Amino acid sequence: MSRSAANRREFFRSTAVLAAAGAVVPYWLTGENARADQAKSKNDRLRIGAIGVGGRGSYVASWAAKFGDVVAVCDADLGHAERAKNDPSLGKGKADVYQDYRKLLERKDIDVVTNGTPDHWHTAVNIAACRSGRDVYAEKPLTLTIDEGKRLCKVVHQTGRIVQVGTMQRSDKNFQTAVELVRNGRIGKLKQVWVALPYYTTKGGPFAKQPVPPRLDWDLYQGQAPVHDYCVQRTHANFRWWYEYAGGIITDWGNHHVDIAHWGMDCDLTGPTSVEARGLFPNPVGPDYYNTPDRFFSRMLYANGVELLYFASINERARFGDVGEHQQTTPEQIAWLFGKGVPEEIKSYNRDGVLFIGDIGRVFVNRGGLHGKAVDELKENPLPSDAWRAYPSTDHMADFFHCVKTRKQPCTPVKVEHRTVTACHLTNLSIRLKRKLTWDPERQQIVGDDEANAWQSRQQREPYGLHGC
Repeated sequence: MSRSAANRREFFRSTAVLAAAGAVVPYWLTGENARADQAKSKNDRLRIGAIGVGGRGSYVASWAAKFGDVVAVCDADLGHAERAKNDPSLGKGKADVYQDYRKLLERKDIDVVTNGTPDHWHTAVNIAACRSGRDVYAEKPLTLTIDEGKRLCKVVHQTGRIVQVGTMQRSDKNFQTAVELVRNGRIGKLKQVWVALPYYTTKGGPFAKQPVPPRLDWDLYQGQAPVHDYCVQRTHANFRWWYEYAGGIITDWGNHHVDIAHWGMDCDLTGPTSVEARGLFPNPVGPDYYNTPDRFFSRMLYANGVELLYFASINERARFGDVGEHQQTTPEQIAWLFGKGVPEEIKSYNRDGVLFIGDIGRVFVNRGGLHGKAVDELKENPLPSDAWRAYPSTDHMADFFHCVKTRKQPCTPVKVEHRTVTACHLTNLSIRLKRKLTWDPERQQIVGDDEANAWQSRQQREPYGLHGC
């Protein structure tokens, strides 16, 4: 490693120590121009290790490559890693290839890591990267279990690393404006929030056992999860429909929209006090079928009196990965799923997004736009100069690199996103346990239910467990 590269790495190590100790970062690192800094000098550009470079992981790595140099790519599927190595947006041939992320982290010249692995690998990779002295851009959903989030928060705090979670809607103007309107009282007192996801069908199976591809380390890919026979549907885009590796749509898309709901509710660092959820599973029970629900409804209550209704929009149908056709939801299923006291509008909803309902108005936001009377009135009646404002990020990856340099907390830190995905995990637990859960957000414990509390963690297969982190 060259002296300039060593000096660069030592600089970022030292600023991390100062930030962890509460020291003031020099003022010349905090300017707005640094937010989108794409350093001109090669020796000033950070070196990136990209772990997990499938479809989404490769996109995230190419985004990071605008702000640094990708010097290593890693994937349990060597075919993915080698494709990424030859991707022009990742430096075309300049990166070294690894199959085991632990080997990549042994390198001394890597400054930051992007983590685009499947959900069941997120926490182990994030913790290892932090402990090795790297800052991390971590894809969502943040964790596989609630316990993993607690462990990760502890490690991030202990190491002083910068970890940006990929819930990039917080860097979108429409979502920022929506929460500003809500938190500044433009719809009155907030009463209820609807979080609607698409109906992503998980109809699929039975899947036949297949030979393991020669470029895939199937044991490594499975990691902490139980051992199963290989079939292509357990990998890549389809992993999210298996509870062994993910939480289905409830944690996948949910980590995005529930995050915005919590932001507008001013509940970023807390959580619900109760969760009652139901779900429809389209497949028979068995190891050869996808096993996450594709239609669900969750009613969550918060200490500030706001009620969050979280559900799949029955008529907003979408497909992702190797799945079958959507099932028709019968009137009897709709009645059971949503129960009593739910607005009829929800039972036939046909869009995804977040709807904030106050006592004098509504605001709806999704990736397609921002709507509501309070939105229409903004031009003539802008928010005052002393109004509460959202974190001013316009580019999620640029914000991450800016925070790596300044040691400022990023737009979506782990301590916030852990709380977001905890609400999603509790929804999954309520569905699987078939009962209402009472949650203590201060102690982060399910009240009076030892069986449910045991599901905050899962048994982890050795040697891939977190080993007491």
